[in-house]
Amino acid sequence: MADTSNQAARRLFLQAAAGLALPMMAQSEELSEASSMMLDGAELEPGKPGDFDFLHGEWRINHRRLKDPSNNQWDVFEGEATCWSILNGIASIEELRIPSRQFSGMGLRILDGEKKLWSDFWVNSKSGVLTAPGVTGGFKNGVGIFISEEVEQEKTILARGMWGNISRDTCRWQQAVSTDGGQSWQDNWIMDWRRVA
Repeated sequence: MADTSNQAARRLFLQAAAGLALPMMAQSEELSEASSMMLDGAELEPGKPGDFDFLHGEWRINHRRLKDPSNNQWDVFEGEATCWSILNGIASIEELRIPSRQFSGMGLRILDGEKKLWSDFWVNSKSGVLTAPGVTGGFKNGVGIFISEEVEQEKTILARGMWGNISRDTCRWQQAVSTDGGQSWQDNWIMDWRRVA
């Protein structure tokens, strides 16, 4: 019985957090010029409610994070996630947990019904701050593409998150960066998801 009430409380909290992000989306009306060009070039399909329903449920995740690009050294660790779709599929919530690192966070994806684009927000449990604006993107041929422009050591780079290998029981999220305006990409984080039976 306590388990059920804990799950209900967690769900209410996450739904409340999703409501807080909606006004922040309205503030981020403009995509950066570089991201807009990249998204236009990808010819994304119009976003629709339910695009992230594939994530609904419990997952185990194998993480590979690039520690040192100069020698291709990767850090490998396990994690888990619980995901929900809410608001008739226009929002998806992900509670990510990495027990071995005492880390947790929340991914929040919300569909802009007018622009037909998704925005992906993140909250680290240690800071409690919702990233804004969210990373904007959508799907093309079953692959989710989300691109943002960032500044690293006073240099503009592009960061790309992609959802792929989507099936009923598996999917992959991978992050890559580009220092040459999207001509080439280097993966720096790969998450292989497998559904918990």
